[in-house]
Amino acid sequence: MLRTLLLLPLFGAVVISIFPRRWMEWMRTVALGMTGITFIYACHLMFVHFQASVDGVQLFESHVWRLRLGSAFALGVDGFSFPLVLLATLLTLVAVLASQPVLIPVEYGEGEARTKGGSGRLQRNHNHTKLYYSLLLLLETAMLGVFMARDWLVFYLFWELTLFPLFLLIERMGGVNRQRAALNFVIYTMGGSVFMLVALLLLCDATPTHSFDMVAVADSAANLPPEIQRWIFICLLIGFGVKMPLFPLHGWLPLAHVEAPSQVSILLSGILLKMGAYGLLRTAATLPGAVADFQEMLVALACVNVIYGAVLAWAERDLKTMVAYSSVSHMGIVLLGIATLNKTGLTGAVVQMVAHGLTAGALFLLIGLLYERTHTRDIGDYSALAQVMPRCTFFMVFTLLAAVGLPGTAGFVAELHVLVGGFERWGGLVALLSVGMLVSAAYALRTVGRFFTGVVSVNMALIPDLTRSEMTAAAVLLAGILALGIYPAPGLALIDVSVTHLSQLFSRT
Repeated sequence: MLRTLLLLPLFGAVVISIFPRRWMEWMRTVALGMTGITFIYACHLMFVHFQASVDGVQLFESHVWRLRLGSAFALGVDGFSFPLVLLATLLTLVAVLASQPVLIPVEYGEGEARTKGGSGRLQRNHNHTKLYYSLLLLLETAMLGVFMARDWLVFYLFWELTLFPLFLLIERMGGVNRQRAALNFVIYTMGGSVFMLVALLLLCDATPTHSFDMVAVADSAANLPPEIQRWIFICLLIGFGVKMPLFPLHGWLPLAHVEAPSQVSILLSGILLKMGAYGLLRTAATLPGAVADFQEMLVALACVNVIYGAVLAWAERDLKTMVAYSSVSHMGIVLLGIATLNKTGLTGAVVQMVAHGLTAGALFLLIGLLYERTHTRDIGDYSALAQVMPRCTFFMVFTLLAAVGLPGTAGFVAELHVLVGGFERWGGLVALLSVGMLVSAAYALRTVGRFFTGVVSVNMALIPDLTRSEMTAAAVLLAGILALGIYPAPGLALIDVSVTHLSQLFSRT
């Protein structure tokens, strides 16, 4: 079943790659159809086959891949991975739904559009349509493989596979500084991957059967000397921290977000950052003793991420850069939840991963649609936009408030769990994080104010509002934010058994 889920978007990518270039509408139709089928099939697996009350890996399948390497093509899902599988399929569907026309500048990048005084919609290179949709579907396959892999070597290969489509999507279709952004992304990611590979090889060598199987590796890692466990954990923390991203390994993120097409930013922030946090959760299950030894360091990193990201977001005027830095702050909340090492905090960390994926995806979607119409992302250029684009303003304001944890939204449920879990562990010290949350509220409300106050600019008086397909894409994400915020019980039940099992590992350390 999981192999079918993995191959669906890959099949769509292959079909699109053999289409003639003139079949542009068919390419979009196939991409939309395959991402829609993949999302529906993932929902089918959740409602029909996945049992939230059962502990351990479900829908497991394994095929011996390379016997001498001790590796098998093993797939499976649990309470940690299945929510992210659903999130990946949903956001990819939204990205494709919002990709008409394909956002690929011809003569200059997004960053140059404003300085060159372009009017109307940017000119598009339809010759890149095939490449764009094929890479999006290939990226979906790689992301699903990361979340479903039950073998560390398979996990690593899918992890590296995400690098290829993302590099081309940024380098070929990004803004004026796309080459520098793509190169930074590759250097940071590959640098972190070296540390990850060394750690995985050490874990494999410690396994009596020299296997990469996640269960076998976890069982053998418990017998390693504590010092070796700590060094392995540091290597994995660096590898996953680059993608998460953790300070000071976040340098690639703002530039990549600014230069990438907005639809790619939806996946970059909504899913790719969660791969790092997901890897850290798997590391915690493999090396619980080492994680407990570095608990205070993780808390310090989390506090720096939350406050540092929020302050930089407040200082930014570019909407995309602001949301990119806010992602650093929100992923700090995920790290804090993991660092609590208790059930409440870990629950908040997993919910925050999903909540941030929905809100960040919606923000980048709306910012991209705004830029398409206005050719600017400078907050100072917007004023009284609610009079011109009431539908876009509604979605933007709601998503900004959801990003700061408005009660009734998914972010509130996540942050409340993290704060309660932190209070259980450190008491009143967790109140220091309120500084970062207050700054987050400040830059969100500042942006909301620009949409309602001032005088309508002459250049923006005739800007069209969101189309039906654009509103559909935004409404899907809004519905997810509200559903998880108003009635979180089904979502919490989905992850409860896995979170309980992990928290029990730390109670024994």
